[in-house]
Amino acid sequence: MATKSLASCIFCKIIKGEIPSFKLIETETSYSFLDIGPVAKGHALVIPKYHAAKLHDLPDEYFADTLSVAKKIAIAQGLENYNILQNNGRIAHQEVDHVHFHVIPKPAASDEEGLVVGWPAKKPEMSELKALHEELLEKLG
Repeated sequence: MATKSLASCIFCKIIKGEIPSFKLIETETSYSFLDIGPVAKGHALVIPKYHAAKLHDLPDEYFADTLSVAKKIAIAQGLENYNILQNNGRIAHQEVDHVHFHVIPKPAASDEEGLVVGWPAKKPEMSELKALHEELLEKLG
């Protein structure tokens, strides 16, 4: 398997076994392990074995396996409530420049364990949404 890696990337070093981890599942294209700074018990990371800083840099063939591994981790933990989180860029809270997915258990409704999210929803005018929709359809087309 062709794997692009970056010598200084902590996740690439974990994949290569240069840095120890609490490995959960390893496949041909993905590697998963327990997070050493968890926000909840069972917080795990799933990383593609291809080094890409952001989601849009990752080849499509890595997506299905990565999400399948995340699903297996959630099932193995018997999670009823959990978040799958993926960040891109510093201002979007990405700390390691290697695509990774967090599987974060949410065991209780409180803010004491699990992901705490603020969701500052806006109420745009329908004409603004329509214009954006048309613009995106043109670019996606």
